[in-house]
Amino acid sequence: MFEGLKRRFKYYNARSQQRFEAKADPTVQLEQAIAEAHDQHRRLKEQAASLIAQQKQTELQLNRKMGELEKVSGNARQALMMADEANRAGDQARMLEYTNAAEAFAGRLVSVEREIDDLKALHFQASQAADQAKSAVAQNATALQAKLVERQKLLGQLDQARMQEQINQAMTSLQETVGQDVPTFDEVRAKIEARYAKAKGMSELTGESVESRMLEVENASMNVEAQARLSEIRTQLGLAPSAEEGQKLLEQAADLKTEAAAAPAEQPAPQEG
Repeated sequence: MFEGLKRRFKYYNARSQQRFEAKADPTVQLEQAIAEAHDQHRRLKEQAASLIAQQKQTELQLNRKMGELEKVSGNARQALMMADEANRAGDQARMLEYTNAAEAFAGRLVSVEREIDDLKALHFQASQAADQAKSAVAQNATALQAKLVERQKLLGQLDQARMQEQINQAMTSLQETVGQDVPTFDEVRAKIEARYAKAKGMSELTGESVESRMLEVENASMNVEAQARLSEIRTQLGLAPSAEEGQKLLEQAADLKTEAAAAPAEQPAPQEG
């Protein structure tokens, strides 16, 4: 029973995770990843700073112990010299006191030397840890910079993907019906072509009508009157008619001659009786 509930919980958890990933905005997730990388780099720098601080602290302690060692060593030598002087002077009591002091300084000297050895080992370990931490921070900084550059690349690819998706959707909408109230591009094109063909057909029918022919006759009459008026003005100015006008006059004369020949002779009027 418990195993079944556990498996069901894992299933629904995985299903929820899949739905979340499907609906999640990649831009937000990318920024979250970069923020986490920044936090990780900050934590790494804090750890490195702690290790470097330990190195500096052991270095200060070592330098202080080295100074103490030098001082204790000097005191031990000075006590021995004073004990030797007291011995030469025959002062056995003072010679014994200086000898005891020298032994005390020697004991302290041994203790300081051991502390120095321990501090040297600790300082060596702290120096190695600090160097490793510095190297890790430098490597992580390089990796972080590479992630920042890659973020710009990914954001550009994401923008291109979104634009391409919009283009694909637009191209699909030109071929498929978007909805019941929205016609396709092909349907609109067919409708426009049918309307254009109908308009052209009506134009051809209008061109063959009587009104169109009458309009052509009126335009021709106006053109003839204009040419006659122009010829009259030329005559008044004493200018010779143009070659085009001369040709038209010859054509008009020929037409008049043809009409006169074709017309029937007039019958004489009957005389009154």
